[in-house]
Amino acid sequence: MSTRPQIVLINAAHGLTHYSLLILPTAVLSMARPGSPFGADYGRILELATGMFLCYGLFSLPQGWLAAKLGRRALMAIFYFGAAAALAATGFASTSAMLAVGLAASGAFIAIYHPVGTALLIEAAHERPGRAIGVNGVCGNVGVAMAPVITAFLAMQVGWRAGFLVPAVLLVLLGLAWLRVPSVDATARAAQAAFPPIPRHLVRRAIIVLLMIAVASGLIFNAFTVLIPKLMQERLASSPGLLPLAGAAATVATLCGAVTQFTVGRMIDRMTLKRVFLPMACVLGPSLLLLAFAQGWVVVPLAGAVAATVFGQVTVNETMAARYISPALRVRLYSLRFFVSFLGAAAAPPLVGYLHDRTGSLAAALFVLAGCSLITLGCAMFFPDRREELAPHLWGGVPAAAE
Repeated sequence: MSTRPQIVLINAAHGLTHYSLLILPTAVLSMARPGSPFGADYGRILELATGMFLCYGLFSLPQGWLAAKLGRRALMAIFYFGAAAALAATGFASTSAMLAVGLAASGAFIAIYHPVGTALLIEAAHERPGRAIGVNGVCGNVGVAMAPVITAFLAMQVGWRAGFLVPAVLLVLLGLAWLRVPSVDATARAAQAAFPPIPRHLVRRAIIVLLMIAVASGLIFNAFTVLIPKLMQERLASSPGLLPLAGAAATVATLCGAVTQFTVGRMIDRMTLKRVFLPMACVLGPSLLLLAFAQGWVVVPLAGAVAATVFGQVTVNETMAARYISPALRVRLYSLRFFVSFLGAAAAPPLVGYLHDRTGSLAAALFVLAGCSLITLGCAMFFPDRREELAPHLWGGVPAAAE
């Protein structure tokens, strides 16, 4: 039975997951004005997204338990229709409280995707997980890249509310399609039966890295995607001809991450994870520091370099679970990982908003992110470098107590 329909819908869901999380950072540029029911303060409105990212992390934790009770397929259906309803409610909000509640509800339903959708994707494409995860990452980053430009266009042509209502309609359509495709349970059983016997000490080491990097990457990923529309608006002010293209510049920079994820996905199927992960970790910190000082058109390629490393690392991290964690435990691990990542993700909007309002620029926020990148570098250095990753049948010959 072909798993292509499931993979297509799971990939589309990934794009809309990240798109939906980043509607407000662009919509706020239209919402923050004198006389608005939400006020004219950019930072205060942006902070209303805190509950969204908090729920996005908190509600990922029970997904392993819910998957065992309700089934992964049912949870994905709940994701589609629940997120659609919450985004629609956000689009109709008329007060700050309503907006905050709608965003929080959106985060709660969107939280279903990564633990459940990623596990389903790996099981549906277990023979070439790197490529499948790379393509899935491209779809997620297309969502990240399209959120600023499409939301800006809708806000200008129709109003900021359309920025939330349009993806809500798309989610309903995808949910209806999901209900019509067959299950991938047979593929999941086959993948689980073929999983190699990896020594426990190596599995523990991989899990430690996954959980440690979750906090740092959660903050860096979410803070960078939140601040990039405002960054382009501010830094291109010294190049007046480019200022009207601020939204498009944010999209171009983010698409660099999408291209990298596809490339990294193909590399992972031919190289060990550490040999792909470590060079990107070395580039991230210096790129963020340079971006803190850059002005004018040079901001676009620098932001593209940051996006390439930040998003490329996501593909590596997802593949870590595919190579070291058995299918039966993946949803639970993904649930725990994304719960831990909420510590960073939830801090991103208030951190960016607070530092921007206190300093008048985004340089301080970028300095903080550069410091956090040192954790990423340490995780990359600690992760195992095992040739058995590329030839799983060799795991049977590895001693249980020695690396």
